[in-house]
Amino acid sequence: MKHKWIAVVLIALLAALQIRLWFGKNSISDYRNMQTQISALEKQNANLQQRNALLKADIKDLQLGIDSMEERARNELGLIKEGETFYRILPKE
Repeated sequence: MKHKWIAVVLIALLAALQIRLWFGKNSISDYRNMQTQISALEKQNANLQQRNALLKADIKDLQLGIDSMEERARNELGLIKEGETFYRILPKE
């Protein structure tokens, strides 16, 4: 009789632990959701690190001298120097 009660208690304890494992706080589904979030954040961090590397390269170029600033002004803003002639070639329509 005593062994039956011990077996019943152990089975109940096992069932309670299984329920908590599958459905409770910090369950397997919570773990999978967190893994998905971690994966998304790692991708976002990789993109931000790449952007930071490009910005650092731009900063380094700008610190090197006026030539890089002049090149940037010409390319991005379309500026020309005094005394230069600007020719714009349009494609045939």
